[in-house]
Amino acid sequence: MATIKDIAKAANVSKATVSRVLNHDLSLSVSDETKLRILDAAQRLEYVTVKERKAASEAAAERLNIAIVDWYSEAALIEDPYYLYLMTTVEKALAAANCNAYKIVNLNGVFVSTVDARPDGLIAIGRFAPDEIAQLRAFTSNIVFLDSSPDVNAFDSVLVDTKNGAELALTYLMELGHRRIAFIGGQVVGDTRQQAQDDRLAAYIRLMQAHDLYDPALIYQGKNLSFCEGAAMAQRLLAEQSPLPTAIFAANDSAATGVLSALCAGGVKVPQQISLIGFNDLASVKHLAPPLTTVRVPMSLLADTALALLKQRLEDPDLYPRKVLVSMRLKVRESCCPPPAQG
Repeated sequence: MATIKDIAKAANVSKATVSRVLNHDLSLSVSDETKLRILDAAQRLEYVTVKERKAASEAAAERLNIAIVDWYSEAALIEDPYYLYLMTTVEKALAAANCNAYKIVNLNGVFVSTVDARPDGLIAIGRFAPDEIAQLRAFTSNIVFLDSSPDVNAFDSVLVDTKNGAELALTYLMELGHRRIAFIGGQVVGDTRQQAQDDRLAAYIRLMQAHDLYDPALIYQGKNLSFCEGAAMAQRLLAEQSPLPTAIFAANDSAATGVLSALCAGGVKVPQQISLIGFNDLASVKHLAPPLTTVRVPMSLLADTALALLKQRLEDPDLYPRKVLVSMRLKVRESCCPPPAQG
């Protein structure tokens, strides 16, 4: 970093003259040529005043150190990129908020920080087992869980209203006139990675029963929510159902993309023969043929809400933990239409 002495040497003047010029001393009597020579040297040497250095140092000290950790393996992210999109959105939100962001990674069951710094707070994306949560608390007690709520009495959390999102999808299909609606999903885990029933399946059962349309034979559950399992379940459906359902609600967009692939391979036209609706609104699904109707998860809102909760927690550690439920919206595209007329 350049000093006043360096500038004085470059401009061939005294240190006192440099100091008075850079501090805009109006009582100084030197030629304009000398002033320009000093200012040019300061610019070339990228001189920063003590006041500017202090301001920059204070600004850096005020930046929050926020760690991010996610629960998915790389292989799982390839199968279902939802959490990858969510992670990227969180990183952008932290950058926009001028926070220092870094990751905590899971190495053979042990969480390790990627930098040598203690975080002010942590955003945990996904579902974590009790022993994993205990490890995360060793980094900081200021944790916001995104997409899970493992302990409402201990942690802030942000979730999407999954049940309502499923109801939006199913209500839309019913309003189009569909009555034989199949569900294609997969095994899921709960907030602390325990085996659990998918909220989307629970909403499907409840709503179909309420309209006297429930048929358990129309539920197809794969091993997980992935393209491969969605395609496999759709193939089973085509082999087993006669007549075919007029619509399919897939539990996420990855599964829906697999379903669409299997239906096309089986010669079934979407949406003319079977309407298809997904869940999450991944960036890729608008480019499918046909573009996928889906339930949109407001990822930017999720990230911003998580950061807002974390900042409030840092300002007031005695706040009661909050659980925020974010609503969803239906994104209508071209994969749904009224059911075909019955002959």
